[in-house]
Amino acid sequence: MKLIKNSAGRLVPNEVNGVPQTPFMGVGKYRPSGAQAAPPIRSCADYPPDGDKRIASLKAALEKCGLRDGMTISSHHHFRNGDLLMVPVFEAAAQLGVKELRWFPSAAFPCHEPLIEHMKKGTISWVEGSLNGPLGRFASYGGMNGMAVLRSHGGRWQAVQDGEVHIDIAVLAAPTADSFGNATGDRGPSACGLLGFGLADSLYADRSIVVTDNLVPFPCVPWQIMGQNIDYVVELDRIGDPQKIVSGTTRLTKSPDRLLIAELTARFVQAAGIMREGFSFQAGAGGTALAFAIYLKELMLKAGVKARFIRGGSTKYLVEMLEAGLTDYILDGQTFDLEGVRSMRENPGHINTSPFTSYNYHGKGNFAGMVDVVVLGATEVDVNFNANVATHSDGVLLHGIGGWQNCLFANCTILPIPAFRNRIPIIVDEVTTLCGPGELIDVIVTERGIAINPRREDLIAATKGSGLPIRPIEEIKAEVDALVGGPPDKPELSEEVVGVVKWVDGTVLDSIFRVNNN
Repeated sequence: MKLIKNSAGRLVPNEVNGVPQTPFMGVGKYRPSGAQAAPPIRSCADYPPDGDKRIASLKAALEKCGLRDGMTISSHHHFRNGDLLMVPVFEAAAQLGVKELRWFPSAAFPCHEPLIEHMKKGTISWVEGSLNGPLGRFASYGGMNGMAVLRSHGGRWQAVQDGEVHIDIAVLAAPTADSFGNATGDRGPSACGLLGFGLADSLYADRSIVVTDNLVPFPCVPWQIMGQNIDYVVELDRIGDPQKIVSGTTRLTKSPDRLLIAELTARFVQAAGIMREGFSFQAGAGGTALAFAIYLKELMLKAGVKARFIRGGSTKYLVEMLEAGLTDYILDGQTFDLEGVRSMRENPGHINTSPFTSYNYHGKGNFAGMVDVVVLGATEVDVNFNANVATHSDGVLLHGIGGWQNCLFANCTILPIPAFRNRIPIIVDEVTTLCGPGELIDVIVTERGIAINPRREDLIAATKGSGLPIRPIEEIKAEVDALVGGPPDKPELSEEVVGVVKWVDGTVLDSIFRVNNN
């Protein structure tokens, strides 16, 4: 393995976990070739004629799937920090004596911290998926036996369909299922909303296991996962805690500064002429983005404006807009609270989607680029509008990418962020980890002013004379540096690459280097 410089000027490995890589070539520059991957052909003769695919335990199901050393096990994260399934799955794998597994989740959360012990013991070698909390920290200090690979939600689908990641066994938590394997997420005692992040797994994996705590008679409807693609069904007492779907990053902010940022963001959307009849928007799940939705709702009511659609992750604030008639549809990628779950179950205008339709960059179009404005968060931005969402200024990997990269293709991308956190400036000369190229990020909103990317002359012209505090990003940075005593020290990083950030097209955008100080 050697490090090479990609088109963004970042050093990236030419090989990741033994697989040759293509460095980032620029937005829209890489064109894939070849055919999509495909799962193996199966025969109905190999399955029970009565359709009953139930297996007594996780361990027995893994054995039936032929689990062996070096395989890839995948899972979805619709329970977020309330997942109760994947720790038992890898405990069962450990009991079977299997080693060097690759875990391929759509995201991992603090609830998965017990899996660190399985990494130390060699059951799991590395994780390819968004890492939030303890597993990210573990990777930052060189704990994994391979490189962590961070992809967007759409990038995950791309990796599977392109054959970059081959899933041997998919383990899919299903709040409601039947014995044939049809499954849904919007009902049952553990209802979590939709199961879109597990759809690619069910379609492409060699073997797929549905695990449920609410088995219903055939047919389970409306099915989000089709039993036609499922090998085995396992019943457990409990697969997840829906109350923990609402994790720390999905709570409305109470900070006066962040509320001001949210208000300024909504006013910018109005002043720029984006908020008009039939427009569309997406707001992330961070506290400031949630507050933005509330302020935008008030402006829409005053102006008598209705949105054609809102792109989710859904929250109770977006559900209130749907039920108030302020939008025709919520196109939902994941539900962030229980009101979103209820709405998906009850409201025909609340549509469940998957990364295939909305985010997959290697498809024949997706509707991420059809959104008028998207409001997201970031841990760092730099003076060239590049942004970081994965690591902090100390270089420690604590967050996943999720759908963040995919959303950057909206007609206007806004990052509402505080100018500093804990006296550490958020606007820097160069981001620690590049997750999103500056050419796709249009506006930075802070409590000390709004910076518009010079590329967006249309936004600059539209908001001239609006009374909003629009300032050059360099000016905001200089003011904050003077206030806190200068820019932050560069993190102490080694030359060892412990992870990579993939771009939406599967190329390598940046490296995550091992943190020296612990």
